[in-house]
Amino acid sequence: MTASAIIFYIISAFILGTGVLAMTTRKIFRSAIWLLFSLMGIAALYFWLQVEFIAAVQIVVYVGGIVVLIIFSIFLTQQSGKEMPKQSIKRTLVSALAVLFGFGLTFLQIWKYNFQPTTKTFDWTVAKIGSAMLSTTQGGYALPFEAVSMLLLAAMIGCIVIAMRSPVPTNGKAREKEIEEIKEESITIVTPVKEKSGINSEIQQIPSRGDIGEAL
Repeated sequence: MTASAIIFYIISAFILGTGVLAMTTRKIFRSAIWLLFSLMGIAALYFWLQVEFIAAVQIVVYVGGIVVLIIFSIFLTQQSGKEMPKQSIKRTLVSALAVLFGFGLTFLQIWKYNFQPTTKTFDWTVAKIGSAMLSTTQGGYALPFEAVSMLLLAAMIGCIVIAMRSPVPTNGKAREKEIEEIKEESITIVTPVKEKSGINSEIQQIPSRGDIGEAL
């Protein structure tokens, strides 16, 4: 095995590992950070392929733009340190089936077309890449480029929806738990008062957030 192949396997393992961590962690801010590392690994893979322009676009657009926008969205919608609720078994199974379907489709394409190594030189300049991405003729990538843009928009909307604080129920155990959290966060201040009926001090509770009466 050559050194180039070893580097490829290391980069691929890094991308897959950080991608799995981005999907399995329950803290949404950590998920965004793992996504950042995964996209940086993809940029490293482009550098390994000696496509420096695409690697630079990957870093500027995805790492420097999309991920930073996702992180700002998380900070603006809820506390980043809170854990997301555990997903139901049904959603977990559907996600696992989607992953298996993706792997199966990939292996099917590899087996069907039987890709073989080539001796042709990889000569793709910036001008050729730009012309191919904006071309609408056969072999152009204008339609896939726009489709990826819509995919990123859908991912951004999904991130905001996931990060939004869920409304507190009006009754039930969840409501009682919220009230208990408000009471526990209240600051207890002891202020001396005049002696009356054998009591030398009076305890006053000042809520730290909200109005407890309104919350009740």
